[in-house]
Amino acid sequence: MLVLTLSVSIPGIKPPECSTANAEDCKKASVLQLAVFFGALYTLAIGTGGTKPNISTIGADQFDVFDPKEKTQKLSFFNWWMFSIFFGTLFANTVLVYVQDNVGWALGYGLPTIGLAISISIFLMGTPFYRHKLPTGSPFTKMARVIVASLRKAKEPMTHDVAHFHELPSLEYERKGAFPIQPTPSLRFLDRASLKSGTTHKWNLCTITEVEETKQMLRMLPVLFITFVPSMMIAQIKTLFVKQGTTLDRKITGNFSIPPASLGGFVTLSMLISIVIYDRVFVKLTRKFTGNPRGVTLLQRMGIGLVFHVVIMIVASGTERYRLNVAAEHGLIHQTKVELPLTIFALLPQFVLMGMADSFLEVAKLEFFYDQAPESMKSLGTSYSTTSLAVGNFMSSFLLSTVSEITKKRGRGWILNNLNESRLDYYYLFFAALNLVNFVLFLVVVRFYVYRAEVTDLVDVKEVQMKVKDVKENE
Repeated sequence: MLVLTLSVSIPGIKPPECSTANAEDCKKASVLQLAVFFGALYTLAIGTGGTKPNISTIGADQFDVFDPKEKTQKLSFFNWWMFSIFFGTLFANTVLVYVQDNVGWALGYGLPTIGLAISISIFLMGTPFYRHKLPTGSPFTKMARVIVASLRKAKEPMTHDVAHFHELPSLEYERKGAFPIQPTPSLRFLDRASLKSGTTHKWNLCTITEVEETKQMLRMLPVLFITFVPSMMIAQIKTLFVKQGTTLDRKITGNFSIPPASLGGFVTLSMLISIVIYDRVFVKLTRKFTGNPRGVTLLQRMGIGLVFHVVIMIVASGTERYRLNVAAEHGLIHQTKVELPLTIFALLPQFVLMGMADSFLEVAKLEFFYDQAPESMKSLGTSYSTTSLAVGNFMSSFLLSTVSEITKKRGRGWILNNLNESRLDYYYLFFAALNLVNFVLFLVVVRFYVYRAEVTDLVDVKEVQMKVKDVKENE
């Protein structure tokens, strides 16, 4: 963020000003200026890859699941975690966007840079007081060992006798405050990794617990794949939805006009309100009928969000068709710089519904991948959620360019530079159908998914705590 701020502030690395209406007539940025700017953006991407999966994980790790009160509080953690994230997003989509459009990019980038500096200071001051989990090694290495060991012993005869499989004494786990995982019947071919045969080298023999941890991470992959399509919907908020807003009347009062990018603030505001209602009202009501402490299961909550996405794209298609009719009625189909006599708030329903969908799907997705990941792989589990968003953005770009090229060759293009000449309504209906197919696949995945058993449900907590205490006293 510091480099990004400097790239729009310091002469030499700051791109030249452009005052003409036609961007083609402006002097282009130099190679150095582009290198600094994009270098800052890619540094942000790398930094985000390190922080996103870990900040929410360390936050959830602050709750002791063996304490009844803290275990209950943890059920609401991800709701309020996402609330805080999107509260910051609301500030970005409203105040920062206004500053960037009306004051300047230097201050627009400078404010979040200062905010990050304050955040780092708070994080460092709080570090001595956090509950820290000891590092247990790379989860990728552990998973690779299990897969390699199982392939090496692919021809070994299998047995159901647990005595023939390798596992550490329970005392070893208790000393670390961890617990062994019992074998499960799924993905049986991986069980060979813990079969006692051949050498005892770590790339040839794994514990039952390591095998089960790998199984659990693999079992979550179908759910991860199902989240790619809804992640593509999130990309539309910052692209096509905003592009629609640039064609409409943005005036509110007098000379004040709402920046098109600020429309994302309605998604955020809707999500903030929806999260509060969900946590304070919805959960309490559904808990009485389901008996589930969360109200509904995490996958059921994700399913509700997926249904919302189908509805959103149908509504967006209807709104776009109405917008195109207004353009046709006023003879503005071939105009690109004339606002349509239609208020920008006509787009409000699709933005508000998107916020409601996120309060179900995005929160449940983050919590699901954290909750279902093994204790030693929580950060990797959380990274599934951010991976979903990244893949969704790439898929959105690919689909956009592909559909654009295909429809251009077959007649009227669905996605052109001039939206008034485009058929975004068809594109949105295509997305609605895609989401519907994805929802059907989701139902199939849910049908066969088995939730990871909670450690606290499998052990006598007091007994384990006494054993750990005895072990430490003996040491």
